[in-house]
Amino acid sequence: MDPIKNPFTPGAGCPPYELAGRADVLEEARILLGRTILKKPEKSMLLTGLRGVGKTVLLNNIEQEALKQGYRTINFEVNESHSLGIKLVPALRNLLFELDRLQGSKEKIKRGLMILRNFVGSVKMSYGDFGVELDPLPGVADSGNLEIDLPDLFLSVAEAAKAKGTAVALFIDEIQLLKPEELGGLIMAMHKLQQKQAPFVLIGAGLPTLPRLAGDAKSYAERLFSYPIIGKLKREDAEAALQTPVLAENVAFEPNALAEIYKQTLGYPYFLQEWGYQVWKMAVGPRITLADVAAVQHTVLQRLDQNFFRVRYDRLTEGEKRFMRVMSECGVPCRSSDIAEKLAMKPTAITPMRANLIRKGMIYSPRHSLMDFSVPLFDEFLKRNR
Repeated sequence: MDPIKNPFTPGAGCPPYELAGRADVLEEARILLGRTILKKPEKSMLLTGLRGVGKTVLLNNIEQEALKQGYRTINFEVNESHSLGIKLVPALRNLLFELDRLQGSKEKIKRGLMILRNFVGSVKMSYGDFGVELDPLPGVADSGNLEIDLPDLFLSVAEAAKAKGTAVALFIDEIQLLKPEELGGLIMAMHKLQQKQAPFVLIGAGLPTLPRLAGDAKSYAERLFSYPIIGKLKREDAEAALQTPVLAENVAFEPNALAEIYKQTLGYPYFLQEWGYQVWKMAVGPRITLADVAAVQHTVLQRLDQNFFRVRYDRLTEGEKRFMRVMSECGVPCRSSDIAEKLAMKPTAITPMRANLIRKGMIYSPRHSLMDFSVPLFDEFLKRNR
């Protein structure tokens, strides 16, 4: 079949042709955005789930809904090499100048820029000219404590947006990578904004460790946010994600072909896209058969191993690799004590290694004393490459 018309998109954050099985979370986001812009209190959202389930795709989709509702948006991904301040300052500056172009009073905009300049000094980062003449505004967002400064900064931006008849939506991906003090400051800021019924909402995404991290940062975080779990797709949704795109090209999967792909992927969206992409390339069509699916299995697994699993595995130390191989041998989820026993180590001795693997986003604890992989089907990868 024509490779140019291939409807599948196996990539990081690439939107699929058919966003199947996510109607509930999209509706929850639509309501959140609608209520916030009307100044009705509503919990912000933190999406949680394993790698490859489509959290980034959902963030981008929800951002489009926010723009449709009249929001001004900020969207960035956290990484360990840049602080939260370095990500926020240029984005907030651009947002304030964008608001300045709208009709209405400019006093709130000027105040927001003054407070943003204070914040730049408080986090000890360098930034160029703000482009306007600003007087000092001492005592606001200049303490160097994020739990004090971020609430003042976000509130000034929210007031500027309110003065211009709009609202702000902040989208943060990989939010579990924030330092504890950054996450604590962010939660404090959202708490103050909700108390003030300010038109400012946070929608983030992260690994399953995120609710615990938020709760550790601030005990009231569980009441401040909703935590939709983004998981694998049900069988009917997985089949729709495969069948709907090809039907638009006058092609169809046979039922047993769909069943086999679901068996191989367990309904995880990234894997569905990879299987769909490869089988489209190989099949003659217009019917995609079980034989077509079987013919691409080696290619699909090889591509997943190289492009999805190994790039993560190669970041690990030899000790961490052995830790994860033992997890695979035990069967996941597995107990920390069983891992320690197989490694011939005391349970306390494996704690630093376990903490490093959690920090690297490779494992998480679904329940007390249990460990599981943050990457779907990672145990199968380890068995194939044992």
